[in-house]
Order: sequence, then structure tokens, then C-alpha cells
Amino acid sequence: MEDSGTGMRGGISGWARRMIPTRETLVKSRFVRPLAARPELWRYNRRSVPRGIAVGLFVGIFAMVPGVQIVGAALLCVPVRGNVPLAAGATLLSNPATTPMILLAALWLGSFLGLDADLTTFQSLINRNAGLGEWANWLVSSAAPALVLGLLAIAAVSAVIGYIASIVIWRWWTGRRRRLRVNRALGGAQGV
Repeated sequence: MEDSGTGMRGGISGWARRMIPTRETLVKSRFVRPLAARPELWRYNRRSVPRGIAVGLFVGIFAMVPGVQIVGAALLCVPVRGNVPLAAGATLLSNPATTPMILLAALWLGSFLGLDADLTTFQSLINRNAGLGEWANWLVSSAAPALVLGLLAIAAVSAVIGYIASIVIWRWWTGRRRRLRVNRALGGAQGV
């Protein structure tokens, strides 16, 4: 489906093509130039896509600091040869809407795995609308080990699930494209 006059594809893929910078534009940025100089980090293939998704999910959930997530995912893609744009996009799983749920799940999981997060104090802080200083003291004193362990576990499981899901989706997508090409070739051969 073509947009009239623009020649760009419609839908999500068209939006992504317009929004994701090209490698050539990134080479001009002095901050991203070292990553942009490595073309294998920008290719979409059956190996780089799952790696990029896994790295992005792991860093996005474990880091939980906006900005640091994308930079961390891009840097971690270098040794594992993952796709940088997909890793950066996958970090967006942890956003202002999902962060409270991820943090609560991490606290619960960390407590379940044996580190005490003192969830009664957590409930008390919520009930009395505690200030930022009280939250920081609670987090640093008793919840930090449970939170870190919980985040690590959730990030690792998410990365594995994302890796496997992207392999399955990649195979489905390439198989679908192959079938369409074969059907077009057979249809063209029968019409001759």
C-alpha cells in the first residue's frame, strides 16, 4: 500500500522507516559514530534481531533509568552483535505506565526468593502518603537487595521470552514472505 505522492509504505513499517534514523545520519553524530561505523549492528537478520530484542528487554527492565536504558542497550549490543534499533525500542517496555508494576513484581519476587523487602513498611508508606525521603530510606535500607534480585530475575526471564518469541516471529515472517514469492512466481508462470 503506497501513500499518494510520498512513495512511503503505510502502517507501522512506514512509520518506523520514517522515524528510525539511517546509519548515514548517525555517522554524523559524534556520540553514536562508533556504533554507526559497525554495519552489522544495524542489519535485520535472524541472528541480530533476537539478540537485540533480548538485550533491550534485559537492560530496559534491569536499568529502570530513562536514557541509561537506551545507551546501555546500544553498548551491550556491540559484544553480542545485536540489532541496536530493536534493542533501543525494546527498552521502552519499562515506561511510566509499567514501571510501578515491574517494581512491585520485583519486590515481591525478591522477597519470595528469600531477601526481606519489608513489605509491611511498604504498605505503611503508601497508606500515609510518605515523602520522597522516606521512600528513599526504605529502598536503600531493606528493599534494595530484594529489588535488585527481583529486577534481575524478571529481566532475565523477559530477555529469554523475547529472544524465543522473536525467533518464532522471524521464522513465521520469513516463511510467509517466501510463500508469497512462490505463489507470485507460480501465478506468473501459469499466466504465461
